[in-house]
Amino acid sequence: MNGIILAVMALVFTTAGPAAAFERECLDKSPTSPEITFIGHGTLMFQRGQKIIHVDPWTELADYRKLPKADLILITHEHRDHLDLKAIEAARTPKTVVAAPEAAARQIKDAVIMRNGETKILAGFSVEAVPAYNIVHMQSPGVPFHPKGIGNGYILTFGDKRVYIAGDTENTPEMKALKNIDIAFLPMNLPYTMTPEMVADAAKAFRPKVLYPYHYSDTDVSRLTALLRNEKGIEVRIRKMK
Repeated sequence: MNGIILAVMALVFTTAGPAAAFERECLDKSPTSPEITFIGHGTLMFQRGQKIIHVDPWTELADYRKLPKADLILITHEHRDHLDLKAIEAARTPKTVVAAPEAAARQIKDAVIMRNGETKILAGFSVEAVPAYNIVHMQSPGVPFHPKGIGNGYILTFGDKRVYIAGDTENTPEMKALKNIDIAFLPMNLPYTMTPEMVADAAKAFRPKVLYPYHYSDTDVSRLTALLRNEKGIEVRIRKMK
């Protein structure tokens, strides 16, 4: 039976922004396990040793002048709650690598373009770009909230640990074909991304060891935990990621 973890983690950072403090944890005690800081929404921070990675930094959630500067910043797509130029500038240094899909990269000074399916070594990390798009949810007939080819999810490799941050997407064939994922962050904010049923379907297909629903807004996360309660080998962890 999988573990459903609802524990409140230690408060680690304070900011002047709307989020007063963040949770953080490691997957396990192994030396390759990154420390994850759960900033909220689609925004995360990873640390391994002295290296810092920010994913979709957003000034609505944090004062990036007070957080560790990034070695690598990953942007999933160009929507304003994922591409925040002010947050990027506050988090970067002259040595920071910023990577984004093409539509977003055009808006960011000196950004590295990551196209769907590409793998690159960035700031010492292997980064794979996974397509992120809608199949079902549309803003109008035939017009998806996230068209195919525009956005990325990312697989980050930390030693022997593979971490998948899905971005804004549904349970696509590319997602369901992933292999050897240790940690997965899957979005569940309706109507833009996945229902709990879609998240459960994807998780059963590619079987991450640990699943964090994130960017879930007001979606009832208990629906997801119920769907995966008896799924051996997939541990669902709920954190403050609205």
